[in-house]
Order: sequence, then structure tokens, then C-alpha cells
Amino acid sequence: MHLLGRRDLLWLFCALSLARPLLAQLPFYTDDPSVTEPGKWHFEFFNEFDALQEQYPNLKQNTANYKLNYGLPFNLEWDIDAPYLAIFRAVGSPDAVGGGDTNLGLKWEFHKESPGSRVPALAASLYIEFPTGDARRQLGSGLTDYWLNFIAQKSLSEKTRVNANLGYLFAGNTSTGVVGIQGTRGRVYTGGLSLLHDFTPRLTLGGEVYGGYSKNDNLARSQLQGLVGSQYALRPGFSFTFGILGGKYVASPRIGAQIGFAVDFPDVLRRQSQQ
Repeated sequence: MHLLGRRDLLWLFCALSLARPLLAQLPFYTDDPSVTEPGKWHFEFFNEFDALQEQYPNLKQNTANYKLNYGLPFNLEWDIDAPYLAIFRAVGSPDAVGGGDTNLGLKWEFHKESPGSRVPALAASLYIEFPTGDARRQLGSGLTDYWLNFIAQKSLSEKTRVNANLGYLFAGNTSTGVVGIQGTRGRVYTGGLSLLHDFTPRLTLGGEVYGGYSKNDNLARSQLQGLVGSQYALRPGFSFTFGILGGKYVASPRIGAQIGFAVDFPDVLRRQSQQ
């Protein structure tokens, strides 16, 4: 069992001091403050395939995640998402395939950024994850998670912006299948920082660093990883997303790739009816 060195702790706290939960604007894990407009629906799907760190007999994990948002009055947004997991194991150990734990969330954008103001856009979200996955096969954590996340966004220019998250998991753990911090029950600090730039009205590229830390020297309970990704609007209300990620410590994938899409209703339907 290894201990976190000073340099490793520095990297972790750099990520955590700028920081989020696992629900955000695809393909990034760092959330932004914006919420779905009242009365509208937003649907996201992504598929992520990860090569794991040393978790023998677990070798790889595929996560197919479905997320649905609905805009509420007073800058509120309701959220539900659920993953479908496949955990691939070494020869002699049975693979595990099935549904994971289900998240319910509520997000509130309580301050919008104003031109010329130094105050960033601000939001907060609360997520509760229910243990709907089979914990015996590692598809679920077996715990009910309670996760509070604070979100900020500051525009550096008309086309460039920074998102920062700081989160606190006060019950449960952060695992999705065998990815994430396991073996702990609450008191996990999470964080993320992303930088996004709109190269064209349709294409956005960006990168982020995000992670989590519990007050335990076991590296299986720490997470630090990065992602570079893109969003491309194929048409109004429909975007394609892609990301490549990699990380350090057992709780992070060694390397992975994500592909997905996002749809806004009824925007995409209105556009289609006009053609």
C-alpha cells in the first residue's frame, strides 16, 4: 500500500481547489452554471470505454449513460440519469453487465454573469444517487450518495470561458461501476476546472482536470484525471461530442474515450419542421 507523496498531494489539491459530481455538459465532467429553459427538455447520451488501472481481475469498463433534464421556473433544473455498465474481467472471472446506480438532481443558477462585472455566473446542485445497481457484481455501490456541488463560470472573452466546480460528498461514494472513489462512506471532496473556446459558432474545443480526495492515504480512494474534448453542433438543438481522457490512481481510468450527443426539445423538432 502506497502513501500519497507531497507532489501528488499538490496535484490533487490544485484540482480540488478549483473544482464537481459526475454530471455535466458533455463531454466534460466539470459542470457549467447554465440550466435548461423552463418547459424545455434536454437529453444527453454518451458511451465511454475505459482501460482501468490495477484492479485485477477488472480490466476494462464500458459506460453507456442516459441523462434527461427539464427546465423549471426560477432558474431551476431537474435531472435524472442512469448508466448501463459492462465490466470486463480477466479470463476465469465472469464479466458483469447491467444497470448501474440512478441519479436524481436539482440545479439552481442563482447569479448570471453580467458584461463588465468581475462576479462570475454562479450555481449550485444537489444530487442523490440511489443504489439501483447490483453491488455484488460491482455494478452499483450499494450506498445512497448525497452530493452538493458549487459551480462558477467566468468569461475571458466572447469565445473563451472557464468553469470551476467545488463539491462535497457527505454520504456514500463517487464510484460508477469500478471507476471512481470506492471503499469510503462520505466525506469526499471533489473538484474540476475546464477551459472552453468556441473556434466557430458550431465547434467548441476544451480541456479539463478533475478529481476527488478522501481523508485516507489509500490511493484507491483518490482520483485525478484529465480530459480533452469537443462539441460540434450538427444543427440547432443537436450536438455531437467527443473526448479522450486519462488519469492517475486506481479510482481513475488509465486511458479512455467518450463519444456522445445532446438534444434540446422542442428546439430540434421545430427546426426539423421548418425544413
